[in-house]
Amino acid sequence: MNTLLVMNLREIEGREASPSAGVIDSQSVKTTESGGPCGYDAGKKVKGRKRHILTDTCGFLISILVHTADIQDRDGAVDVIKGVRQRFPWLRHIFADGGYAGDKLRKAIANTGNWTIEIIKRSDQAKGFEVLPRRWVVERTFAWLGRCRRLAKDWEATIASSTAWATIASIRLLIRRTARYCYA
Repeated sequence: MNTLLVMNLREIEGREASPSAGVIDSQSVKTTESGGPCGYDAGKKVKGRKRHILTDTCGFLISILVHTADIQDRDGAVDVIKGVRQRFPWLRHIFADGGYAGDKLRKAIANTGNWTIEIIKRSDQAKGFEVLPRRWVVERTFAWLGRCRRLAKDWEATIASSTAWATIASIRLLIRRTARYCYA
C-alpha cells in the first residue's frame, strides 16, 4: 500500500511514478526491556535496533529494513537495495553519507543493475551544523516518522512489527499529503 501511495502522490505532484533517485540512511533507536532482538551501536552508543530507510528525493519512504543495531550501515544497505529493485524499476541513483562507503555496497549495487551511489560527505572546513545537499531529505523523513510517539523508542517485541509500525506511519503521512491535494 505504501508503494502505491508513493507512486500516486508523485504523479499528483507532476513527477514520474517511479523515482529515479533515492536517499538512504539509518537511525539507531533504543528498545525497551521487553523488546526482542537488539544489538549495540558503538558509534552512537545506543543499545537497540537500527532502521535503514530509503526515500525518494521528496522524502517519501520507499523501503525500510529494521535489524539489530550492531550491523554496520553499508552491510544493512545491501538488503534494503535488493528489496527495492522490483517495486521501483526506474531507480538508478542513490545518495548516501560516509557510513555507506565501501566495496561491499558498491558491488551489491553493481550486481543490482545499472545503479550508481554517490557518497555525500561534509567538507573538512565545516564547523558546527551544515545542511548537506540531498542528505537533508532523509533526515526530514526521520523527523516526520519521529512525530509518531510509538516510533520514538522501539517498543515492539519483534522486528516484523517494528517494520510494520514504521510503514503504517509512512502510510498515514502519505494519505494526509494526498488529502491535502484533494481538498485544495
